[in-house]
Amino acid sequence: MLRYPAVLRASSVLVAAMVATAGCASDTPDPQSTTSATLTKPPILVGFLNPSGGPVPQPGTDTGVKAALSYINGEFGGINGHPLEVVSCDTDTTPERAQSCANTFVEKKVVAVMDGYNLSSSAALPALTAAQIPLVGMIPFDSVTGSKAENRVFFAAPQASFLIGALQAFKAAGKTSVTLALVDTPSSHQTIDGLLPVLAKTLGINAKGIYFSPTNPNFTAVASSIAQDKPDVGGLVASPSEAVCSALVKGLRQLQFKGEIFTAACTDYIKSSPEQAAGGALYSSNWLPAAAKYAPADAQAELTLAQKYISAVSGGTAGYYAYGEFALFVNLAKALSTAPEADLTGAGVLKTLKALKDFPSFLGPKITCGSATSPNCTTQMLLFVVQPDGTAKPVTDTWITPVPQVLAAIPGAV
Repeated sequence: MLRYPAVLRASSVLVAAMVATAGCASDTPDPQSTTSATLTKPPILVGFLNPSGGPVPQPGTDTGVKAALSYINGEFGGINGHPLEVVSCDTDTTPERAQSCANTFVEKKVVAVMDGYNLSSSAALPALTAAQIPLVGMIPFDSVTGSKAENRVFFAAPQASFLIGALQAFKAAGKTSVTLALVDTPSSHQTIDGLLPVLAKTLGINAKGIYFSPTNPNFTAVASSIAQDKPDVGGLVASPSEAVCSALVKGLRQLQFKGEIFTAACTDYIKSSPEQAAGGALYSSNWLPAAAKYAPADAQAELTLAQKYISAVSGGTAGYYAYGEFALFVNLAKALSTAPEADLTGAGVLKTLKALKDFPSFLGPKITCGSATSPNCTTQMLLFVVQPDGTAKPVTDTWITPVPQVLAAIPGAV
């Protein structure tokens, strides 16, 4: 089990990259808006870069969107009487698809575009910026998107927070060698080839990155590549699906890997075999159901609320991305409910979000947006260790903040 001394309050956790294929939005807003009959004002239309298909999908994101819209347009009461509606555009990992989606959103006159943890979201930025339509998300999985603050706001931490914090945490626990796998995409190479070696040298840890195919992964081979060097920690920088985590953990256990297994944000594999999962580590940008009994009262109430709506989505996929996307849309609705009618435009939405200070984010920490250099509203994260009963216990009693001096060397991190 990972164990962390009390001085590690300034530490964090790990992330990087992934995402999906199909056609762009239809001529009408997505029916997942579930508009309440009591919402009589004109709808507020937002775009959604939907990564639910393609070779590297995040299938939980559309579940989170549908659940959030049901809550926002029902129990929450809309945005000051306006229903929230979504134009969904399926993406894959190509810039061409992101550009096509952006053009669709401009045509539909959306007031914001919601990012579903896309790897190529930066390709949408030129068209959106020209039309004064902000890009809004949780974690910018495209490191180019995360490198500047212009016309974008991300409620959770940047990629660098996860990676720096995880390496800090491993070293503080006496673990000096790390081998981590990531799906082979252009954004992944930005992380593995560019960021990881610099951070490893800065932090004094031996860190190695390896890749697996987005279309035909062989996790027996990936597990063997991780285990052969006998690192102190082996696992994933980030995972495109729960199936990836399950396959890699199974492969490492079969090889009797003795090091710490890091599973990014995956949690489903814990349910099938909590004893095998025990002692493993995972990160999150928000509180998760597996950690509910350790969460503060307000987070417990929000988890109950999110779980209620996510579980009601027919055929939906729950998990990290479902809860993250639910939080994203609820944060947007809460923020825009404070804005005057005149600011329910692209420029007005950006102004409202950039002005957030000490804002109680849903399932997350208090955030302050509007940095001149970073699109992210926080650098704080949570790191958990899996317990024998299958729950995920945070390693500290508060939100973890990566060392600012290291973050400052990464464009867009602070």
